[in-house]
Amino acid sequence: MNIYLAEVIGTMILIILGDGVVANVLLNKSKGQNGGWMVITTGWAMAVIIAIFCVGRISGAHLNPAVTIALATIGSFPWAQVPGYILAQIVGAFLGAIMVWLAYLPHWAETEDEATKLAVFCTAPAIRRPVHNFISEVIGTALFLFGVLAIAANAQKLTTPDGINLSAVFSQGIQPILVGFLVWGIGLSLGGPTGYAINPARDLGPRLAYTVLPIANKGTGDWGYFWIPVIAPIIGGIIGAVSFTVIGF
Repeated sequence: MNIYLAEVIGTMILIILGDGVVANVLLNKSKGQNGGWMVITTGWAMAVIIAIFCVGRISGAHLNPAVTIALATIGSFPWAQVPGYILAQIVGAFLGAIMVWLAYLPHWAETEDEATKLAVFCTAPAIRRPVHNFISEVIGTALFLFGVLAIAANAQKLTTPDGINLSAVFSQGIQPILVGFLVWGIGLSLGGPTGYAINPARDLGPRLAYTVLPIANKGTGDWGYFWIPVIAPIIGGIIGAVSFTVIGF
């Protein structure tokens, strides 16, 4: 059960820090209000790094159903554990969103715009065109999985000139930072069209929390859009992982 608990805690940390930075930038009377896209993408990158450091040694820190399914597709993760991982990730994301709601409790009533409050919890397209939004999420997640596997592959081959294997140092110390930089780069370069969910749990768990939490003047949760940040990252993750495996780098 430790691996599933680790995925709950790791994903919760990811959302506390990730959705937390969005709340800080968007909600009225927050000290970080109007901090901008650079602050949001940087905060999400830091969220990924910290979450991986916290639970990576226990569960591998998937923290993302797209990662779990993609790894299982290429034979790097047992399918038997996939349902448990996905459930744990959604639960962790839900709990993380509740923590953000509590942390910013006085600010919800101070923020009038429904879309702004929803944006703290989940993604939405800048221009609502489902096909294009879907493609954007597929591309972002494919790049994410390709990059993650490339970073991991480098960890397996890292040695000093005198033959000392540095794989453990790389995987435990440097790899989480590189994955965070990868997420940062995706956010800066590809985040504009849809907010770069690239993670079904990251979007679905907080969207569920938004729907059930007592937030003043909230909307419906935009459930007509939710399937895009759930399905597209799964497809994109599989494409990215399979592509890396087929290329054979």
